[in-house]
Amino acid sequence: MRIARVLTSAALLLGAAASPAVADSSPSASPSGDGAAPTSAGTSFRTATEIQQGQQATANASTGDYLYWQFPAEEQQRPTVRATVKLPSSPRSSAQTWQLDVYDGLRRRQACQYGAQTRTAAQDASSVNLSCTLRTVRAWAEPWADDPLPGTYYIRLTVVGVGTADLGQPVNAEVRVDSKDIGGSAAVDGSLAEPLVPGIATRSEKPSDSDTDTAALSKLRPDASGWWSDRWVWTGVGGILAALAGIGGYALTRGSGRPSRVPPGA
Repeated sequence: MRIARVLTSAALLLGAAASPAVADSSPSASPSGDGAAPTSAGTSFRTATEIQQGQQATANASTGDYLYWQFPAEEQQRPTVRATVKLPSSPRSSAQTWQLDVYDGLRRRQACQYGAQTRTAAQDASSVNLSCTLRTVRAWAEPWADDPLPGTYYIRLTVVGVGTADLGQPVNAEVRVDSKDIGGSAAVDGSLAEPLVPGIATRSEKPSDSDTDTAALSKLRPDASGWWSDRWVWTGVGGILAALAGIGGYALTRGSGRPSRVPPGA
């Protein structure tokens, strides 16, 4: 009975401690609530349209244009970028190949962990869907590594294979970014002094002694994750289980605790 009580207590403590970690692993797909989703896209890194995770951004463009958006990502997130290109109903001369690329704040192209980054739409297709799931964003990495780091990320959508006669035809693009919180399993010992948020925006006001705009940091900054990580939860769970295992082992090996009888005449 004593061992059963010990095991029951261990199960209850494990469930109570693990519940926050399970809750933190849910995808973050809620809109930011900062306003309506953008309805246009930039044409370069410097003019990339800012979007928040969970927003459905749209843009009207022409076949052959380069479309750019940017979004923030923080450590321990695994962003997934999805794009849908609605093609014109007018006859096309050939199939079209579209490509979705993602770059970090240093404009380094990031590899997709999985997803259809490049797809070819048939000549009579009405749309094409693309997706790119990045590797988990790390809090710190070696300077020579190209690991995803906290900060701004750029999305570039364009056609890479198209007939000359189809260039300039109108298309509609939809882009959305969602992230899954990976949690403490992706935590590292270290962090960046500042997130990779380049000076891509310009201040509206001008300094009194200059007639040129000055570069400013982007308004899209990832939220600080803080010092808390669910690694603390599992470390605590491990300590509790170790203590309970020690108590259970002692209960099994110590015996009844009663002194043995001494035979008469001994």
